[in-house]
Amino acid sequence: MSGGVLVVGGSVGGIRTARALRNEGYAGAVTVVEAEPHLPYDKPPLSKVPLDGDAHVPLLTAAEARELDIELRLGAVAIEVRAQANQLALADGSVLDYDELVIATGAAARPSPWSGPGIHVLRTLADARALRESLHGASRLLVVGAGFIGAEVASLARKQGIDVTIVDPAPVPMARIVGTELGERLSDLHRVHGVEAKFGTTVSALDCVDDSLRATLSDGSEFPVDAVVVGIGAVLELGWLESSGLTLDDGVVCDEYGRTPDFANIHAVGDISKWYQPRLGTSARVEHWTNAVEQANTVAHNIVHSDDLLAHDPVAYVWSDQYDWKIQLFGTRDVAADPLVVEQSDPLRLAAIWQDSEGRASGGFTVNWPKASVQLRRTIAAGGPADAVHAQLSTPAVKR
Repeated sequence: MSGGVLVVGGSVGGIRTARALRNEGYAGAVTVVEAEPHLPYDKPPLSKVPLDGDAHVPLLTAAEARELDIELRLGAVAIEVRAQANQLALADGSVLDYDELVIATGAAARPSPWSGPGIHVLRTLADARALRESLHGASRLLVVGAGFIGAEVASLARKQGIDVTIVDPAPVPMARIVGTELGERLSDLHRVHGVEAKFGTTVSALDCVDDSLRATLSDGSEFPVDAVVVGIGAVLELGWLESSGLTLDDGVVCDEYGRTPDFANIHAVGDISKWYQPRLGTSARVEHWTNAVEQANTVAHNIVHSDDLLAHDPVAYVWSDQYDWKIQLFGTRDVAADPLVVEQSDPLRLAAIWQDSEGRASGGFTVNWPKASVQLRRTIAAGGPADAVHAQLSTPAVKR
């Protein structure tokens, strides 16, 4: 009997693949295997929905799954791909057959160096609910790591009136993605909203004293906290794939069509996948929500229309909501180079454009400027000149 398409992982990439298969007219069995017991949910709301709101935003309801004839196997942990036999082994001892396999298991939060009550990472719904419980009635939060997750949690906590200290070993944490000058603007955003920013500082110790937490920093400061969020990046869980025969190199290696080079009927999407990008001439993992959706649509099309393959050649894109700023990032940015910048006030809008050695727009950064974001992404995808898009964004017509 045909095994149909088996999707491992109820991530946005996995669920969008299942949906897209039906949209493409696939009539065979579609099964999603998900390790968590919850209905598949969206990850961005975990750090963007207010702390008094529900962070569980389903990607697929039970009713939708029935309507689309998508089987959900929740609480099922995949432990081995037997690629030669077209089989997936689960931790409960069962084995599932497949015709096509899509790996969409995403990434996990990098483990915290500390553990105990009140100390959290944020990657799953259970993490989000535990954090919200810790912050109910809390007065002081320590955030370790000033990346997107840490910055967004700090923003949510300040909106709830919680005092926040944010710590990062880098003097200008966001300089690694937008350069020093713009990174300073993002650092100042925390301070303007009342966050105590301890950048260029590390946590020396987190101790539980009389059932409460006490933080000691490398600058010698000590203070009590009610909760700690550790946002120090993500890691891939590839151990269960080591015996599969798949090529693993900081992810599951795929061609521009989403197929693994080892088995044409095995595909990968989302954070765990490392696709070849023709425009850049290299393979890369792109840990962004939009990329996972676009990859899912591409893989679904290619499974259904194997004689009319589509390539996915993305312009990397990510967004972040911090305080009253909507931040969007595009493409690749040489942070050692000075970008072209357009800034407006009342209300604040900002756009920065990076260019390659031939003057083509290669990357962008915007704040509170949706139209500029669309224009920048299109220009980067088309290989258009950076100075032209800079001139267009600087015109009075665009300012309106």
